[in-house]
Amino acid sequence: MDNDNSYRTGRHCIFALHVHLVFVTKYRRNVLAANTLASLREIFSSICIDFEARLVEMNGEDDHVHLLVEYPPKVALAKLVNSLKGVSSRRLRQLHPELARRYYKGVLWSPSYFAASCGGAPIDIIRRYIEQQQEATR
Repeated sequence: MDNDNSYRTGRHCIFALHVHLVFVTKYRRNVLAANTLASLREIFSSICIDFEARLVEMNGEDDHVHLLVEYPPKVALAKLVNSLKGVSSRRLRQLHPELARRYYKGVLWSPSYFAASCGGAPIDIIRRYIEQQQEATR
């Protein structure tokens, strides 16, 4: 393991967990503009802090957002996503009341989402490393 700052430590673990998330607006409606994306960045960042996670990067277009989040192993990804979507929808409606009429029945996000783990070595390299472990001890 490299001795650099890309790893975080917990009480009993060392970790570097990153996830790429994509949230799509309900019915892919064009709801998000530059000012709402800026608000969402702040909202997502504060929610991540509550989960002891970190919003590494965020950007989007009128109908979807991409997030890169670093999170600790004690956080269930589904709970983090649920909070990110629910809280952001509510706070965005409070900050930009003009958007409420563009929500479909008060809902900003589609119920589905995309999540992919990312970072570190590619799977093939890790697989080969693990396969070679017993050979190294012989």
